Amino acid sequence: MKILIVRFSSIGDIVLTSPIVSAIRSQKPDWEIHYLTKRKFVDLVQFDPNINKVWTIEKDIDELKDELGSEKFEVLIDLHNNLRTHRLSKMLRVKTYRFPKLNVKKWLLVNFKRNVLPHVHVVDRYFEAVKPIGITNNQHRLFFYSDGGSQELPTLPDRYIAIAVGAQFATKRMPDNLLQKVIEKIQTPVVLLGGAEDMERVQAIGELENVINLCGQLSLSGSAEVVKRSQCLLTNDTGMMHIASAESTPIVSVWGNTVPEFGMYPYRPNEPKSYVIHEVKDLKCRPCSKIGYQKCPKGHFDCMNKQDVSAIVDSINHFLQKTTSSAQ
Repeated sequence: MKILIVRFSSIGDIVLTSPIVSAIRSQKPDWEIHYLTKRKFVDLVQFDPNINKVWTIEKDIDELKDELGSEKFEVLIDLHNNLRTHRLSKMLRVKTYRFPKLNVKKWLLVNFKRNVLPHVHVVDRYFEAVKPIGITNNQHRLFFYSDGGSQELPTLPDRYIAIAVGAQFATKRMPDNLLQKVIEKIQTPVVLLGGAEDMERVQAIGELENVINLCGQLSLSGSAEVVKRSQCLLTNDTGMMHIASAESTPIVSVWGNTVPEFGMYPYRPNEPKSYVIHEVKDLKCRPCSKIGYQKCPKGHFDCMNKQDVSAIVDSINHFLQKTTSSAQ
């Protein structure tokens, strides 16, 4: 069997497909697995030993129309389920299985605060797409493969907290004042991770005592290596949270406009105590979007500004104490 798995974006969503790839390889070792994604996310899949071939596009599937057509795939596993992947299925004339996206139910939660979503993680919904070809979830964890990235790392403290400060949408990011309040209450060194777009925003935080600012200085593999070596990751609802899940790093996640009910919380079904979720519950305006905005639609940003700083710090200290005890 030659199959094509498709997930175009983004970081977290692609990492969350890793159990699918691993399950197919372990249960059907003779199958040929191809993976199609956007070029800017290729590092998330190109080092996966379970994938036979990775295909990438810049923007449009027509870029690979002839090449993909000549492969004669027998099955397409659509883990994106959008107009582009539907067109790809028709273009390749291949039997396609898709995961349930639940857009209507998400819309009801966002617009009417009516939660009819199933209590199912998105990974388990991904597995709905491969059930028809006889694949079951025998992994129950995430995987992240890279080139290591250690060659680009500066000298780091033996023990430190990693903080992922970035997110595509501002309403998913911890604001600077919240980050600063948390950092000032932590005695352990802190390493800031983010893209070049985060450098200026967190410049003042990076100048705090005991803080190492690596925003914009590392590749994805390098950032993943920092997370892997850390005692704990403090993160927004963003891709680095899922990489930390794959690396078995304790996670303290802080949620703004999005909610765990969407099914994108850390995927650790066998280790539910290895992560903590912090959110401001009972806000009438939350969730305001299933993805996010560049500013709070209401102007108050209560979903972040009303976070309990002491509770976040307590969660971090809990994992610090736990990792100290296990190391002794």
